[in-house]
Amino acid sequence: MSKVQELKIEARTGRGKGPSYQARQKGLVPGVIYGGDAEPETINVDGHALWLKVSAGHFLTTLLMLNLDGRKTRVIPRALQLDPVGDHPVHVDFMRLADGAQVKLEIPVHFRGQDISPGLKKGGVLNIARHAVVMLCPADKIPNTVEVDVSKLDINASVHLEDLALPEGVKPILRGRDTTICSIVASTTVREEQKAAAAAATAPAAEAAPAEGAAPAAAAAPAAGAKPAAAPAKK
Repeated sequence: MSKVQELKIEARTGRGKGPSYQARQKGLVPGVIYGGDAEPETINVDGHALWLKVSAGHFLTTLLMLNLDGRKTRVIPRALQLDPVGDHPVHVDFMRLADGAQVKLEIPVHFRGQDISPGLKKGGVLNIARHAVVMLCPADKIPNTVEVDVSKLDINASVHLEDLALPEGVKPILRGRDTTICSIVASTTVREEQKAAAAAATAPAAEAAPAEGAAPAAAAAPAAGAKPAAAPAKK
């Protein structure tokens, strides 16, 4: 589960490109807090502190407590804009989360047990249908990942959304459609080996059994140059 982490912020006066540019020149990242009953707030976040949160992973599913001169607001990041060249944050959006709030999030899927899966050991391939699943989560019970165990899957077996053990209160949004998360399918090599084995198993029986109504095999012809057998002498 995501734990609430504190992040210090400061108020940003003014909106638009000018104030945002000035903030970035000071090593700050401009942002916005919105949602709930309050008006949107423009803020600045220390760029290094924000980057540490982002680089730790699962940033968009991490609960944060924003601290503005002692006034704390519980939020969750909703959007993060990165510089296309430097790949560092240039803008961030936060959504306020009141007590008892629920939030719709895209939770990444994590697979485990590939090293002991019987299907994969036989040469099968893990076919991933969904790398993330949209969930409706209580703010206090946001999972970092959806865990999928494939350790017991054989070839042609699959895992569906309803097979997963989700935290209490967490509900998938996906309904009325194919809910397959992953499956193990036979690779091209495995399929060819299966075809070859099946053909080899049926071939001896086909060769041993003569076709119905077939004439008996003709007697072997005499070897080239061999003399014909002498006719019996007349009495």
